[in-house]
Order: sequence, then structure tokens, then C-alpha cells
Amino acid sequence: MLEAKHITSPTPYASCGDFQRIFNEERDALCRLSFLLTADHEKAQQCFVSGLEDSVKGNPVFKEWARSWARRTIIQNAVRLINPRPMEKDAPSPFNSTGKTPATEQAEIGAVLDLAPFERFVFVMSVLEHYSEHECSILLGCSRRDVIAARIRALQQIGSKIESHLERQISVDSERPGLTDACRPAYEDLLHV
Repeated sequence: MLEAKHITSPTPYASCGDFQRIFNEERDALCRLSFLLTADHEKAQQCFVSGLEDSVKGNPVFKEWARSWARRTIIQNAVRLINPRPMEKDAPSPFNSTGKTPATEQAEIGAVLDLAPFERFVFVMSVLEHYSEHECSILLGCSRRDVIAARIRALQQIGSKIESHLERQISVDSERPGLTDACRPAYEDLLHV
């Protein structure tokens, strides 16, 4: 008589503990993701907490996919909270290259936060999180063409913002006397002695 064997799944599902560990270990990265998407500290915190709750209580996910699923739940919550929509075809861009960068001191983060919501979501999802155009269009409820156009605008605006920041830094650095400029009069005095 054949003996019945209990077949175990070669790939177990992630448990509540797995997600809690992931959210604890990757807290900074997940909080930064939430903040880059929402551009608001309170909303970012809300996305983070909702992401943990959705991961723990949501559909079963293979253990190997738990980390990417945690990030995806944060993105989905941010989309629900902010509801970013593509800009109308000929609407002027809200980008302002002379505007102040938000409180953050990093020009790159400030440039991302200055983007319009839809462009910000597309940039974070497609460039930083490596989502395909198709995945972005599904999550954002828009066409792939909208995603492509928004990514192009975002990259142009971020490039312009960072270039402007670098030009200001170079200008400030050139206004400060360098070591050789500061020492030159004393050095020349020594030569004339």
C-alpha cells in the first residue's frame, strides 16, 4: 500500500512577521519612498502605516516577493491618497526653476519634490523603483503615452533644477577667495623682501 505524503510548498508565503521585519529593517528606505511620492510628511507616514497594514492583512505573497510587495503597497497607498493625474496637453507646467527648494538640503530630492504630482509619481516609480511603463500605467490608471511624456518632463525638469543648483554652487565658490588668492599678497610680500 502506498503511503500518502504531505507535500509542502517549495516557496512558502510571507507571514505577518516577515512583513513586520521588512518594514522595520527598511524603515528609512520605505519612509523615503513614501515621502518622495506624497511630498508631505504626514501623508508619507499615513502611506507607510497603511502599507504595513495592507502587507500584513492583504493577499498572500511568496516570501521572495515580500520586499517588492512592501514597496508596491506603499506606492498603491500613495496613489490612492494623492490621486495623481496626467496634465492636460497644453497646460503650463508648474515647474519653476527659480523657486525655493523645500526644506531638504539635497538638491536632487528637492528637484523631485518640486515636480507636479503625476510627474513625481512617474519618476519615482519608473526611474527610482524600475517599474515598467506598462506597470506604471496600470497603477496610475493612465495610458503608457502619459507615462512616457511625464517621465520625459520629469527628467528635463530635474536636470534643469540640478544644473541651476550646480551653477549657483559654482558661482558661490568662485566668489569665495581660494587659498592661493588669500595667500597671494603675503607670498608676494615675501618675494619683495
